[in-house]
Amino acid sequence: MKARLIRSYEIAPAVRHFEFEVLDVEKFDFAPGQFVSLSAVIGGKEITRAYSLASVPAGNRFELCLNFVDDGHFSPLLFAMEPGDEVNMAGPVGYFVWRKPVGESILVATGTGIAPFRGMLQQRFASRTEAKVHLVFGVRYESHLMYRDEFQFMARDNPSFEFWPVLSRPDESWKGRTGHVQEHVLEALGERRDVDVYICGLKAMVDDLRGRLKAVGMDRKRLVYEKYD
Repeated sequence: MKARLIRSYEIAPAVRHFEFEVLDVEKFDFAPGQFVSLSAVIGGKEITRAYSLASVPAGNRFELCLNFVDDGHFSPLLFAMEPGDEVNMAGPVGYFVWRKPVGESILVATGTGIAPFRGMLQQRFASRTEAKVHLVFGVRYESHLMYRDEFQFMARDNPSFEFWPVLSRPDESWKGRTGHVQEHVLEALGERRDVDVYICGLKAMVDDLRGRLKAVGMDRKRLVYEKYD
């Protein structure tokens, strides 16, 4: 398949939100949390990269959130695209989606690992679920809190949702949570062991948090995770 760029815009330093439409189909269906693969010939070699979908299904459209990698092969191509440009795509695939039945959950993201949770939360609150959801989102700087306004609105509009932004390198004006997400996840968990924990981010964070959760008695079957290299 081919995807055509509708628009893209910066949502944090070196991070952009992309909106695409899939050509020649009326409906592009997927489960929020899945990913698509984009590919192109770069320097005479076909390069493919997987990106989590950052939206819910809407006709033939989908949205992505990704950061610019200085020495990357694919992100410079995507960041240089103009509306109307096209790219090869495949998917959707992936199992990082809500478990059935959907129960009380803690979501943990760092950086652009927030992408799948945006669509998953949009889907969840559209159904007006009463099961509690806790989002712990860690970045280095306040300027990197992607979709912050959306999550704050969700928290105001849904009593069952809590949003905890965490900064590892805050400035003196920041009055919120600091450090790494791992410590705050254990606080959100408390004495509960009957919740599902969804984790998305760089491998080091995911592996460390999984180890901490297992150490306090969490069943590994309740841990759903996706790692970014």
